[in-house]
Amino acid sequence: MPNSLLETRENRLGALLKDWRARLDPVALGFSAARRRTPGLRREEVAGRAAISPTWYTWLEQGRGGAPSADVLDRIAHALMLTDAERERVFLLGLGRPPEALYRADRTVTPRLQRVLDALDPSPALIRTATWDVVAWNRAATVILTDYAAVPADQRNILRLIFLNPRARAAQADWQSVARTVVAAFRLDAIRAGADGAIAPLVEDLRRLSPEFAAMWQEADTPGHEPGDGTKQITHPVLGPVTLEHSTFAVDGRQDLAMIVYNPTDATVRDRLAAIIAEKMPDPAA
Repeated sequence: MPNSLLETRENRLGALLKDWRARLDPVALGFSAARRRTPGLRREEVAGRAAISPTWYTWLEQGRGGAPSADVLDRIAHALMLTDAERERVFLLGLGRPPEALYRADRTVTPRLQRVLDALDPSPALIRTATWDVVAWNRAATVILTDYAAVPADQRNILRLIFLNPRARAAQADWQSVARTVVAAFRLDAIRAGADGAIAPLVEDLRRLSPEFAAMWQEADTPGHEPGDGTKQITHPVLGPVTLEHSTFAVDGRQDLAMIVYNPTDATVRDRLAAIIAEKMPDPAA
């Protein structure tokens, strides 16, 4: 039996490391396929890719040698080509904590995730990045929020729309409150995802183009938390005043993405929205 919780973690970690190296193709990574008794990479090959001692890596798989450092775990995760979710699991098993935020400017949304958005119609839903760029949406979001497809890709940013788009601004029942909440939540999101450096060009651009944003960004009393759930009121050109409940959800394995789902509180509005989608909106797959 293991002597400690740490040893238990290391043994579980070792089993996962062995499984993950077994799935890699040696030839694709520049290694010879000759004289291999088992699939995948050898321990010494993983160690070489991670720039660590082969003996140390062997001990790690065997649950020996003590706790690894965060740097070693990060290099092993890179060597094994792990996903963000797998990298997090390595840290949880090896150190008992998640890794520090590692922001990647990846705007890719899988077809499966897009199908989830589409299935939520007539509830408007969208996917945004840690820098609040909108990278995917469903038809209901196009009807009730913004026709994102008509907005240039480099302008599909929630802060740009709130502060620089007259139509988006006019739709807000309480623009000042919405804008302050958005600025606070945006700042916190970027810090959480390790993207505080990545937002610098956007912040500088908004400060130059919007004195109101510049003032809110500098305010010392900007709220320091993000509400995951809430309610917002908008004025729609066809539906009139609309109240929407909204919730924000993490996207598993993608700490840089979040899904926001809106629900009209009035069943009549929801039915009318469904009718608009059915009658006027083309199939996004067409």
